[in-house]
Amino acid sequence: MEGKVKIKDWPKSFRPRERLRQKGPENLKDAELLAILLRTGYQGKNVLELAKSILKKHRISRWSAIGYDELVKIKGVSQAKACLILAGIELTKRALKFKDDQTLPIIKSVKDVVAQAVYMRTKTREHLLVLFLNARNEMVFRRPMFVGTLNANLVHPREIFEEAVRQNAASIILVHNHPSGDPEPSEDDLKITRRLSEAGKIMGVDIVDHIILAKTKVFSFKEKKLL
Repeated sequence: MEGKVKIKDWPKSFRPRERLRQKGPENLKDAELLAILLRTGYQGKNVLELAKSILKKHRISRWSAIGYDELVKIKGVSQAKACLILAGIELTKRALKFKDDQTLPIIKSVKDVVAQAVYMRTKTREHLLVLFLNARNEMVFRRPMFVGTLNANLVHPREIFEEAVRQNAASIILVHNHPSGDPEPSEDDLKITRRLSEAGKIMGVDIVDHIILAKTKVFSFKEKKLL
């Protein structure tokens, strides 16, 4: 769906703004979110390609320090687009500062985890949510990391632990749902958990638990001594 085809010529379900409306902003990739801010590309490069080229030059983890002069040097980024990007970054900084001033939820039990992910029980597709905790078991951040049938080959430790480093997390909790109503882990669930647990040991970030939610039931890897 890329190349020189204009975004307006794509099927609606592939367009970033339509995907945001249908799936929510948390389920869009970084390039899709940036493309929505940019709105247009330039001759020979559509807006999603422009967004990807910007992110290739300037990794999202370093955007808190990016400046106006750096942005306007990028081909396709006008003064107006640079201002939109910087305004978005500043709003994010202020929102995070406000969050830091509030009491952070403490996660000590399966019940506490379920309270943060109860919305997943009604989803018709599988969702993987990650809770990021500090050394006091306070949840500093939570992020949906995957939507679709969980497959050990599709869930990448790199993305999860990059976020853990970004949030300065001491540990993480994995949560996903089983729309079937059966919370028992599949073979892929077991593989994903083992893979992430091994990666966590290398990264120095503990996997505290992996919770599977069904409509009325819960499965805890920790309680079943699978972690």
